[in-house]
Amino acid sequence: MSDQPGKQLLHLVFGGELTSLEFVDFKDLSKLDIVGVFPNYAAAHAAWKARAQATVDNAQMRYFIVHLHRLLDPQQG
Repeated sequence: MSDQPGKQLLHLVFGGELTSLEFVDFKDLSKLDIVGVFPNYAAAHAAWKARAQATVDNAQMRYFIVHLHRLLDPQQG
């Protein structure tokens, strides 16, 4: 997906420790790491990559990018 210059396409980056590597089921929702909301995919990906690399020693830790703009405007998704 290529972001159009000047168009705000919000993305959320968050992560947490999973109960199992087979499912996306978090051990403790109160300990989710909300990295932030970013104006485009490139910025979100950079934040995701940095946080994922910082937690590489914990195999249960996973970070995700959520395309908020698709949830806010599903007709354009």
